Amino acid sequence: MRAVLASIVLLLGLSLGAPGHAQTPGEVAVGSVLREATMLGLNGPDRKISAFRGKPLIINVWASWCPPCIAEMGSLERLAWSELGLQLTVIGISTDDYPQAAKAFLTKSHATLNHYIDRQLELENMLGAKHLPLTLLVDAQGRVLSKIVGARDWDSAQSQQLIRTTFRGTLAAPKK
Repeated sequence: MRAVLASIVLLLGLSLGAPGHAQTPGEVAVGSVLREATMLGLNGPDRKISAFRGKPLIINVWASWCPPCIAEMGSLERLAWSELGLQLTVIGISTDDYPQAAKAFLTKSHATLNHYIDRQLELENMLGAKHLPLTLLVDAQGRVLSKIVGARDWDSAQSQQLIRTTFRGTLAAPKK
């Protein structure tokens, strides 16, 4: 009986995944540096991930069919243009299968951030986007500091404190 229970617990652990372990093929874990990849531009030119080195980076992984992704998009825009947001870079990566759907959403939402689209699950797997939305906080050297699953109000005081704490020492203190 113990052997059966141990097998069930092991299988559940493998299917749910242990915290800190990769969940998608080739996922870059928290604490590791993002690998090089070329991102296909949806509302601007193609760019390599390494082009964003030198400044803290927030990567939001989304899809046009994902209601929580759509709900948080406005707060990411507001964050990007805030005093805090001007000290970092905020980008979006769509996991839509059809670029036309992602572009239509960006047009409808009047997006000003740079957005890219995944191809052949390369970025989705590397970033660990098993669930959407997923937001990564990446330091200026390309090291993943945090992965946050689920929608947030990114321009709220609580989220801004999370960002400041995660990037501690690299962002200016808020003006009073």
